[in-house]
This record gives sequence, structure tokens and C-alpha cells, in this order.
Amino acid sequence: MKRQLRALAAAGLLVASSLVAVALGGNASADTQICEQYGSTVVGGRYVVQNNRWGTTAQQCINATSNGFEITTLNGSSPTNGAPTAYPSIFFGCHYTNCSPGTNLPIQVSQISSATSSISYRYVSGATYNASYDIWLDPSPKRDGVNQMEIMIWLNRQGPIQPIGSVVGTTNLAGRTWEVWRGSNGSNNVISYVAQSTTSSLNFSVLDFINDTRNRGAISNSWYLTSIQAGFEPWQGGVGLAVTSFSANVNGGGTPPTNPSTPTPPPSGGAGCRVKYTANAWNNGFTADVQITNTGSSAINGWTLTYGLPGGQQVTSAWNATVSQSGSTVTARNVSHNGSVAPGGTASFGYQGTLSGSYSSPTSFSLNGTACSRA
Repeated sequence: MKRQLRALAAAGLLVASSLVAVALGGNASADTQICEQYGSTVVGGRYVVQNNRWGTTAQQCINATSNGFEITTLNGSSPTNGAPTAYPSIFFGCHYTNCSPGTNLPIQVSQISSATSSISYRYVSGATYNASYDIWLDPSPKRDGVNQMEIMIWLNRQGPIQPIGSVVGTTNLAGRTWEVWRGSNGSNNVISYVAQSTTSSLNFSVLDFINDTRNRGAISNSWYLTSIQAGFEPWQGGVGLAVTSFSANVNGGGTPPTNPSTPTPPPSGGAGCRVKYTANAWNNGFTADVQITNTGSSAINGWTLTYGLPGGQQVTSAWNATVSQSGSTVTARNVSHNGSVAPGGTASFGYQGTLSGSYSSPTSFSLNGTACSRA
């Protein structure tokens, strides 16, 4: 899914890149050279190797092997405070309508019983790049275009480059400690897990990273895993970088989502509520911070806030809540860490959206079926 927009690494600004449109090649039984900008080929009868040179007009060539690829020509370079030149990679799943043979992706997160992968890299010196494993998710079973959530696992970082956004903490996954970054590139949300030392291989559960992302409120179990990819983002140099082996297996049989036709009781609480809605709008977009206060006498254990957005507004990304939009109606549901709100307590979330026309804020809100007052 690399990448329509990329945040400038040091300055936090946005840069535009080309819309990726890949062309499916043949099945590579012997090494296959790919120099076309978005050229690709099938390897091992199961995965797709893609050149994906989206950030430069200079030539880049890769050599697709039976289980990976090597960068053989790389003439472009990019400033280290901006976006990389490309994302040559090998993937399982669907990328801009290019789906790997026989893939069972997209698959709903709740239906995944296991998702495992292994990756081995070969690195070079004297270049600026990261070795990145990408996990892509979307609220819909999307097979084309940009997904709403990108999980990046940085196994190696060389040079003065950094992930999108800012550091939000550390976590232990796959037997290692990772620095966690969170942000948005203007097109999709990104959570990056940065290894604390160079890691040349990893055999791990993809679900560990998906579950950690879900627990941070970035996705829900109703979202879909659409692809998993491993490759490099080069800024300067990089000839000789290689993925020497790659495997991925995603198995179904998990717990299916609740049948939407089966009514479920509303969460408890919600006898009294007050909503503070603070927006910041510009010519074609806006952000909103929403604060819910429990004005009742009992705790709220799980909440769903509904309201209508004025015409011309469309939610594109959210944090600290699972937010969906149908027509003008917005539904925001708590995530694991803010579902319980004591009397007098608050829960907050926010989102970003696009704007067409003049801006105005919503005027009425309902929490768990009860109308709320405005702060």
C-alpha cells in the first residue's frame, strides 16, 4: 500500500507520492529482473514480489528469487527529512487489486485463528534505509487503494530517518522490546514498532501486533486484514539489500462477529451525559476532539455515541474510539481502555475528516440511546 502520502520524517510535514498501480507478472521459477516502476511477479506460486518505485523517477531494478528479492539497481535518492524513494517488497494478500495466488485475504480479524510469518533480511552498509514489515487493515474487505491502518515493523533503521508521528511508548512483542510510534500520513493511520537493535530475521505471530494495535484503539475485530508485506524503504543507496526468505500463513476459524440481526442489550449506564465537541477546520478538512462526561449517578460500562454530521463532512480516521459513518450518521464506540466512565468522569476521542463547503459542528448527541446535553 506504499503510498499516496508520506509524512516528512523530521518535520512532520506531508509529501505527495504517486498513486500505486501494479501490474501482475508471471510466476518466477528462476530469478526474474524487474525494472518497471510498478512491475511485479509471482514467486513460489504463493507470493508477489513488486518493484513499487513510487517516490522517484530514477531507475530501480530488483531481482526476484524463489523466496524473496534483491535490489540490484537503485539510482534515485531522497532527502532524509522526506519520504523514501520506494518500497520494493514481497507480499501475501491484496495490493491495489494485485492479489497473491490463492490468498484467503482479506479476512476479518475476528475470524483469524492464527497468523504467522517469518522473514530474513540481508543488509548493506553505507546506505540510508529501513527494513520494514507492513501489515495492512481496513474496515472493509478492500482489495484496492489505500487501507485505513498501516502497522509497520522496523527491523533495521540506518541513517537519520524516523517513523511517522511521535513516540507513544514501548512494548514487548515477539520476544523483543519495541519503541512504538503513532501518527498519520494524511492518507492512513500508522503505528510503527521500531526494534531497539538491528534484527536480521524474525519468526513471529502477526496477530500479536494486530492485537496490540487493536488494544490501542486503532482498529476493532470487525476490521479486515488485507495484506502482509516485507521489504525496504530506501532513501539513499541500498544496492544489495535483500529479503532472503519470506513466509506467511493466515488461518481462519476464529470467533465470527456477532450477527447484526440479533439484538443485543445496550451497555449499562448512560442515564446522564454531557458532550464537549471542539473542532479545528480548514479549507478542505477538519479535526474534532470529543469529550463525554458521565453526569449520571452510576458508572457507564461500555458506551456508544451517535450523532449526525452536517453535509459535506466525512470521517477518515480516528483515535481512542472505533468510529464509523453511514450517510451523515456517525457512530463512535469505546475501545478497551476507556469503556468504563465513573460518575463525574470523562472519556475522550478524536478524529480527522474531509470537508466540502463551509464548516459547522453537530448539534445533538445520544449516548447509549440517551440524549446528551452540550458543554
